[in-house]
Amino acid sequence: MIAEDIITKIKPGAKVRVFEGKTPFEGLIIARKHGAETGATFTVRSIVAGVGVEKVYPIHSPQILKVEVVSSPKKIRRAKLYFVRGISGSRIRQKLDVSL
Repeated sequence: MIAEDIITKIKPGAKVRVFEGKTPFEGLIIARKHGAETGATFTVRSIVAGVGVEKVYPIHSPQILKVEVVSSPKKIRRAKLYFVRGISGSRIRQKLDVSL
């Protein structure tokens, strides 16, 4: 389970490391849906072996061991960052002030 103080830090534009099994999945949060309900989720996007990979995690899942917020952006103007799917990593860093 994820701690309450970490749940408040899970926002679009934040870079997180999600521990679900043996290897962590690190990437950029591009969406958070359904607030704090039982079906609330967040979507993490990363580039793995040159291919974009997105994983959707339920916030209240018992399989998630830990979530570390690596960095959070200063200011994000959008609730859903789906536009990062079509732009390069350097362009994402320019727009979001976050290192990937």
